[in-house]
Amino acid sequence: MDPVIVVGAGPVGLTLALALARQEVPSVVLDEGSGTDAPRAARTVVLREDTTALVERLTGVPLGGAGLHWAGWRSLRRKQVMHEVAFGDAEPAPLHIAQHVLTGALRTAVAREPLVELAVNSRLDSMEQESTGVTVHTRGPGGTWWRGSHLVGCDGPRSTVRKLQDIRFPGRTAVERHAVAAVRAELPRPGEAFLHRLPPWRTTGPFAGEIAARPLPDDVWRLDWLLPPGKDLVTPELLLARIRETLTGWTGEPSPSYELLDTGVHTVHHRVARRWRAGRVFLAGDAAHLLGALGTQGLDEGLRDADNLAWKLAPAWHHGPHEALLDSYQTERRAVVAARLRAADQLLPVVRGGGGLRSLVPGSGRGNDALLTDGHLGRGPLGAPGAYTDSPLTPPPLDGEVLVDTPAGSPVADVVVTAEDGSFVPLRDRLGRGALLVVLIAPGTGVWERRHWVSAGIMPRLAAAVTALPHPAELLVAESYPGAAPHTVLLVRPDGHLVTALSGVRPADLYTAAETALGGAGRAEERAEAGAR
Repeated sequence: MDPVIVVGAGPVGLTLALALARQEVPSVVLDEGSGTDAPRAARTVVLREDTTALVERLTGVPLGGAGLHWAGWRSLRRKQVMHEVAFGDAEPAPLHIAQHVLTGALRTAVAREPLVELAVNSRLDSMEQESTGVTVHTRGPGGTWWRGSHLVGCDGPRSTVRKLQDIRFPGRTAVERHAVAAVRAELPRPGEAFLHRLPPWRTTGPFAGEIAARPLPDDVWRLDWLLPPGKDLVTPELLLARIRETLTGWTGEPSPSYELLDTGVHTVHHRVARRWRAGRVFLAGDAAHLLGALGTQGLDEGLRDADNLAWKLAPAWHHGPHEALLDSYQTERRAVVAARLRAADQLLPVVRGGGGLRSLVPGSGRGNDALLTDGHLGRGPLGAPGAYTDSPLTPPPLDGEVLVDTPAGSPVADVVVTAEDGSFVPLRDRLGRGALLVVLIAPGTGVWERRHWVSAGIMPRLAAAVTALPHPAELLVAESYPGAAPHTVLLVRPDGHLVTALSGVRPADLYTAAETALGGAGRAEERAEAGAR
């Protein structure tokens, strides 16, 4: 069987290749570059709890040492603190990391993975697909032909894959622009990120009254100044003046000490591809969507694309046609990203429309700051991980279905579970292996050795039901789960989204839910067609 071809060796492409390898699917990653990334201190990314866990699971490396988990968050308006968040168990801290460091960790993991081949200096220039696979040609010093079972374009906003497939990429250009600087400086309350709107020292010129400050290790800060609409040129002299002015305003020092590491201008576009699948060709990451206004992070969604697609490609690669399952990638992921873009587009005029009567309405500033906090911290419609509520992989209403605090289609809570070997592990550690997860909620089991309860009560019946499922599944046990009664059984997808929650052991309902999660009734027709061939 030919490997999956991944076009693009950025964080999304490398994550996809590692996620496929975790499910024993080989891949070839076509990298048009030389295999290294130039360090850029001002090019950073913010990862939420779920995407941080995904990368750490695939690389085997804790990212906290390479990046920084924020100690807290503040939103200020003029001199007043509008919102303040202290991160902890109730709200895990985002991780801020330089993109070249993140990519380097992924490249190191790829170099250790025998199922991934990284082909550098390989720029895609042509592609053909048939019913049995995809053939592409790359140019460069080692230009050659490649054959793959499927192809995924992770090749960025100007995606060659998308253009060769003639897929439209509509949307809005230059929704926001930011002047960016990375500086090493000592600021008050180190380790805390903050957003300062309408600072009292604000001056005239091509800088709007909003500054975001995000800390990195070693007293490095990324500073973002929102630029007003238009194409005003940001000269080096003007940016240096704004850096000094901003640091003076925050520290109170007339001549603040700092080291300038990097600068740039970041332009945010909002676009989403019309199609994310064309036969055996798929799009992911910036090739499929662009977003990032109001503090949101596009890379988060790209990594979620990779996580969603990998577990769906794996059954198709190992066992043949799974068309409904592969179609669900576009249905689920495009709906989530489109909803995020709609929310941002609707809120932009509210948040950015200041002035006039709006600025005189009591509480309007506080409300706008709350919306911006949601975007920066990955909460609410602007930033929270999406739920696949209308997914075709959602089973029909089941007699034994019960409600828990996690709605069907949403990411599950990361509770501690007992694995089949008796070890206690976070639920997220069992994700991404290609298997469905069946979690029994059984209070009290944590204080006994597994051998004392594995053959008692309902466990034998549940184990037999799990063995009979139409897809490999792992049986786990948890002491508790938010909103779940004792003996509730959760069925979880390989990417950590809840399929259903059942009251007790219900083999028929569990089988129906598992079959639907793998593509539903259409699987029977696909198996018949495969047999006929």
